[in-house]
Amino acid sequence: MPIKVLVVDDSAFMRKVITEILEQQPDIQVVATARNGQDALEKLQKLDVDVVTLDLEMPVLDGLSTLKEIMNSNPLPVILLSSMTQRGSEITMKALSLGAVDFIPKPSGAISLDLHTVSEELITKVRSVAGIQVKKPIATEPKKISISPTVSTRKPVSVKPGEISDNLVVIGSSTGGPRALEEIFLSLPENINAGIVVVQHMPKGFTHSFAERLNSISSVHVKEAEEGDYIKNGHALIAPGDYHLVIDSQKQIRLNQSAPVQYLRPAVDVTMLHLPNVFKSNIIGVILTGMGRDGAEGMARIKQLGGFTIAQDRATSTIYSMPKAVIESGNADYILPIDSIADCIVRLLGNM
Repeated sequence: MPIKVLVVDDSAFMRKVITEILEQQPDIQVVATARNGQDALEKLQKLDVDVVTLDLEMPVLDGLSTLKEIMNSNPLPVILLSSMTQRGSEITMKALSLGAVDFIPKPSGAISLDLHTVSEELITKVRSVAGIQVKKPIATEPKKISISPTVSTRKPVSVKPGEISDNLVVIGSSTGGPRALEEIFLSLPENINAGIVVVQHMPKGFTHSFAERLNSISSVHVKEAEEGDYIKNGHALIAPGDYHLVIDSQKQIRLNQSAPVQYLRPAVDVTMLHLPNVFKSNIIGVILTGMGRDGAEGMARIKQLGGFTIAQDRATSTIYSMPKAVIESGNADYILPIDSIADCIVRLLGNM
């Protein structure tokens, strides 16, 4: 059975181009197109659809309003087509928090004559999300951190947010990662005794808005990483799109544009494999939902150094490939649902 797609865009030209790209594939069928959100919702009531491609800026009913209705009534995998502008990136981050599973930047604005340059990415993402179980978005309210009696902890230590940290939490994620990261950051305490680095597969121009989004809902301070930033307690740094991120022996961020790894920049493995010996075993590595196996080698390295490793479980992963690669190689100390990962991080830091 082919993957059935509904294409939603207010531009007739864009609807035509997206349809042509997808229908060149024998396993993908565009069952309908819609010119705005209202048109899309009416067609979704009548059609059997596996994946929706959704433009965000439309008349009558915009993309965010359409997405909310889809997630509330009959959650489906939604891939966004997003403008590469500041406003476009901010709306995209909001849409991902509302339940969209992934996005593709339009190369040259709302009507992209060169959309074919991202055709392979579009096809790959439609295939990867078809058939996944989409859940309603999480509430953006902080949770109370509980300490499980199954893991011993030392007495609480006095931690001043902003001090150079002896501990590092490094998190890698891809498809489905923004929502998963929101769930983690909602539950991290302000005085966490570690610095945090996040490598989320995301293109240039979107990571700044993503960092601002996380900062707005989290007790920890979150920003897009810059050259020379230090690893500090209670501070989280997001690897900027199109840059690899490594940490030097002085606990400072170094950014580079060396060759992509597994077609990725930033790549999780680059960050994890270059962790300095200064952190030694005081590292917690986390791999969340995503396509491929980026992070598998890095997690093996963290485990080899004596650090802790956590992989998101199958049931709560949008795409299980990245956690699965870590788990199958025997390098996951903990395999947990997304709503248990923040709690586990806090408990493990209590033993460092």
